[in-house]
Amino acid sequence: MSTLADDGRITIDSWLSDWEERALPRDVRSGLSREFKELPPKHFYDSRGSALFEQICDLPEYYPTRTEMAILTAQADQIIEQTGAGELVELGAGASVKARVLLDAMERAGTLTRYLPLDVSERVVREAAEDLVRDYDELQVHGVIGDFERHLPRVPARNGTPRLVALLGGTIGNFQPEPRRALLSGMAELLRSEDRILLGTDLVKEPALIEAAYDDSAGITAEFNRNVLHVINRELGADFPVDEFDHVAFFDRSNEWIEMRLRARRPITVAIPGADLTVEFADGEELRTEISAKFTQARLDADLAAAGLELDSRFLDDHALFALSLIRLA
Repeated sequence: MSTLADDGRITIDSWLSDWEERALPRDVRSGLSREFKELPPKHFYDSRGSALFEQICDLPEYYPTRTEMAILTAQADQIIEQTGAGELVELGAGASVKARVLLDAMERAGTLTRYLPLDVSERVVREAAEDLVRDYDELQVHGVIGDFERHLPRVPARNGTPRLVALLGGTIGNFQPEPRRALLSGMAELLRSEDRILLGTDLVKEPALIEAAYDDSAGITAEFNRNVLHVINRELGADFPVDEFDHVAFFDRSNEWIEMRLRARRPITVAIPGADLTVEFADGEELRTEISAKFTQARLDADLAAAGLELDSRFLDDHALFALSLIRLA
């Protein structure tokens, strides 16, 4: 661990080495050496990928971000009144846009004390921390640079006020069942009986509506999907012919999740020097780049029970597209 900042109101601890910050060579070697090739979606998000995702969030087809934000804005005061929370832990915090809605509610309730963002990007955490302490007079920020699959135990101990641990944006759906339950179990370790988790989950609905959100008519999601190949080319010296891969998105009804894939238009050989790897793609072969599970109440309840958790309260939009759930120790 290295402490990157400690000036009284902002503390930032890093649990990542430079190589670990994105672990791209390791993930490429592991994922592209399998019979069924896949990569984790975290590698979409270089500066170009992040900008493309911001565009996606504004698209008419992409309902999750605006729907979750609408629920959060409408229910933030109720959430804070119900929990008494004055400390917010946010996993995958990013620029802390949604966190501000909860911090504002804490400030209105007179409970606000501390914000603990956990993210892989030092720059994002540092910039958010500096902005937040300017805007909230009494706020303490303790940032943790790390991967929330591995570094949840590094989140600082509670400061005595009820804690809210937030994982928003439907991010929980990017994990298959076993690692999803492991992540929830790790989140449970951050709680005491008076603390709560706030979890954002996209809901099962008409498949056409889901598929449109991941395959927009403007083609921005397709560019976002292919961006992972640009990242590998730039960072690892690979020679992916990016335009020779088609964007594919479909709803898997048996697993109740959306999949994004890249499909080779022809036989392709790719050299990836930075991962000591050469990869062969057959004509029409697909590389999976993301899953995004959609939830029923039964699926969520089963996952929570496996992690020693249970539902406390649930907040929905008017069309039952998305849910915010308050979760407690069972």
